Amino acid sequence: MAFFSRLDLHEGLRTLSVLQWIPVYVILGTLSILGIPYFLLFSTFWPLSVLFLAWVAYDWNTHSQDGRRSAWVRNWTLWKYFQSYFPVKLVKTHDLSPKHNYIILSHPHGILCYGAFINFATEATGFSRVFPSITPFLATLEGIFWIPFVRDYVMSMGICPVSELALKHQLTQRGSGNAVIIVPGGASEALLCCPGVSTVYLKKRKGFVKLALKTGAYLVPSYSFGENEAYNQETFPEGTWLRFFQKNFQKIGKRILGINFCTFHGRGLTRGSWGFLPFNHPITTVVGEPLPVPKILDPDKETVAKYFELYISALRKLFDQHKTKYDFSKTQELTII
Repeated sequence: MAFFSRLDLHEGLRTLSVLQWIPVYVILGTLSILGIPYFLLFSTFWPLSVLFLAWVAYDWNTHSQDGRRSAWVRNWTLWKYFQSYFPVKLVKTHDLSPKHNYIILSHPHGILCYGAFINFATEATGFSRVFPSITPFLATLEGIFWIPFVRDYVMSMGICPVSELALKHQLTQRGSGNAVIIVPGGASEALLCCPGVSTVYLKKRKGFVKLALKTGAYLVPSYSFGENEAYNQETFPEGTWLRFFQKNFQKIGKRILGINFCTFHGRGLTRGSWGFLPFNHPITTVVGEPLPVPKILDPDKETVAKYFELYISALRKLFDQHKTKYDFSKTQELTII
């Protein structure tokens, strides 16, 4: 009886660890957006709000520079429960030498990038053990860093903005042994993510190659097998009111917030139920072989195109070598659009 109780407890902790992930950002954002003005205008504690805002102004560029990484936060037990919910795994195919810097490209985006987050923003899968002497910086939307409290929370995990300023700083101002992780498909790729699908949105995303050439950082492909199986995405039939609402909702999100909204669902609080928790499907992130890139301060289009094609070949090779190990058939092809 005690055995089953322990199993239920661990299952509950795993579920809660995933359930809290998005609401924490919402709560922290709400506290700053509503709390600071309230204390500033309607409370005797307004000097504290003034001091806090002064600190935010002084600290404004930290997220685009070295950030404030916390080994303690990255090693929280919370992330181990999060990792074991799926579970998420990190697989190394080649060593990353601390003598170089790297741009690790994470594919596919999925709905919420669970593989990239757990593997590169936490130590739940042992990144520092798998790749010793390499410091990872997972890149995400810069708008997140405009929100007090939220910016400090994500910086503590070693997350930085996906801006040229921030990425170049990590790759040129911190010596060697640094790796920025970019999810190049972005929100556009999220709309393509469905179970059994292996499509990446990449042909119009060559900026990472230009960044690699300007900084001399090696390009490293990675693919998270199982990422697209975390949710079922719904696309309603053309001509229906649901499809009309879906398309316009996505357009509004793209124009106002710069993101694409997906219509998706997963499981509920209990297995077999319907809800917005991800399915308990294994996600395995395989990190491939580094592609050496020369340092060229002003690369021309032909050079960018050359290394882009070399990267595409490396990504296809990685996918084809490992697809049968992670529930894909031998005939499954990686589609790049």
